[in-house]
Amino acid sequence: MSVVVPCYNETGRLGLMLDECVPVLNEEFGNSWEILLVDDGSKDGTDQFALKWAMDHKLPPLSLKVTKLEKNRGKGGAVTHGMKYVSGKYAIYADADGASNFSDIKKLLVKIKDDKLGVAIGSRAHMVNTDAVVKRSFIRNFLMYGLHTLLYVFGIRTIGDTQCGFKLFTRDALKLIFPFMHTEGWIFDVEVLILAMKKNIPIYEVPISWHEVEGSKIELARDSIKMAIDLVIMRFAYLLGIYQAHKVTIDNKKDR
Repeated sequence: MSVVVPCYNETGRLGLMLDECVPVLNEEFGNSWEILLVDDGSKDGTDQFALKWAMDHKLPPLSLKVTKLEKNRGKGGAVTHGMKYVSGKYAIYADADGASNFSDIKKLLVKIKDDKLGVAIGSRAHMVNTDAVVKRSFIRNFLMYGLHTLLYVFGIRTIGDTQCGFKLFTRDALKLIFPFMHTEGWIFDVEVLILAMKKNIPIYEVPISWHEVEGSKIELARDSIKMAIDLVIMRFAYLLGIYQAHKVTIDNKKDR
């Protein structure tokens, strides 16, 4: 199992996420796992924090790898960069804030473990009417429903939650998706799913546990507008053939 964790100024939250993540990986996968932490141009020493955490917790060599991007590319750019270097039979990307319950990886894995091609995505759609969502601010919920409306208009109608940062891929599926990514901002999750749909890769939406964590890097008004613009541009780019999902030959070599 490979775990890609995009990070931007996460020294305040990353430790708790790793505290939860590593025991689950040890329990489920023994020594057959790696964490690839992509520091997306952080200014707070996130990369050094992660390395010190690994040393303090005596992680085996190469079980946690850190790469630091010189400039901030955005969450999508960081995830795409990390996915280029995974070595596992399966790869998941997970947010550094630990908002998703990492043990739910078992639920996702059940859906695709027997598939050569498959994507299992964590979903919070079942939580729409729970306190976790209802008690959020009016503006946050308004923007959430606005995004859902845009997604519906542009044909993404079978997936209840496109934006949850907890998505698992078979190795062959990620090879068909991430080399063809164009979007590097927050809306990149939608392009991941569009590419999977275009290539007839099965997508399984799996309800997971989730809680809101303070310290979000999203600036609601600005980033919501940018997400909407990026979504419109991306959808038309595919419709007009500017973005294309070319076929590739799958590497049938044994997974490392």
